[in-house]
Amino acid sequence: MKFRSLLSTCCSSRSLNAMENSWHDRQDNEGFRVYSYNELKSATNGFSAANKVGEGGFGSVYKGRLRDGRKIAVKVLSVEVESMRGEREFIAELTSLSNIRHENLVVLKGFHVDGCQRYLVYDYMENNSLAHALQGVGENRMRLSWQARKDILIGVARGLAYLHEEVNPHIVHRDIKASNILLDHNFMPKLADFGLAKLFGENLSHVSTRVAGTM
Repeated sequence: MKFRSLLSTCCSSRSLNAMENSWHDRQDNEGFRVYSYNELKSATNGFSAANKVGEGGFGSVYKGRLRDGRKIAVKVLSVEVESMRGEREFIAELTSLSNIRHENLVVLKGFHVDGCQRYLVYDYMENNSLAHALQGVGENRMRLSWQARKDILIGVARGLAYLHEEVNPHIVHRDIKASNILLDHNFMPKLADFGLAKLFGENLSHVSTRVAGTM
């Protein structure tokens, strides 16, 4: 993929080369990389309704499978263009978020940016969300033991404590709810959507109205 074309409108030639080399290093060492739109479109069957697994204040989420067989979750951001940061600043914030690692936090694996079209890529969580587990219909509803529920609560608390106390600068989630608590194949809880408000500019009132205070 041509990372140069992604950033050519916002970086000088010298800074672009340095950033491009840095991203290649990050891709090799940490697995965090730039995806092409065609990669994500193919992985999600054209962002089909059948692949849609969730929707929140910042956008819709689709499950996908890459050519190498890895499963991913793709968040298609739906915030209006006037609320978004410029590409360079947006990518800088993504870089910061990708460095936040904790067993109870969803890891940001990559992104695609093309003007106002912005996509975030995460690991796919096999057991969907806590909301899906507790409120699903029929076969989609899971029976969680009291011990499992206790373990999930403790995991969520640990993830929040890490964001509030260990991350610098500290991050306040602002949108804790069952649909933002994802469950991996072992039902380990992982908080999603933390830090997303930092990806946008100051004009974020329409999103803040939807997410602030939800528990």
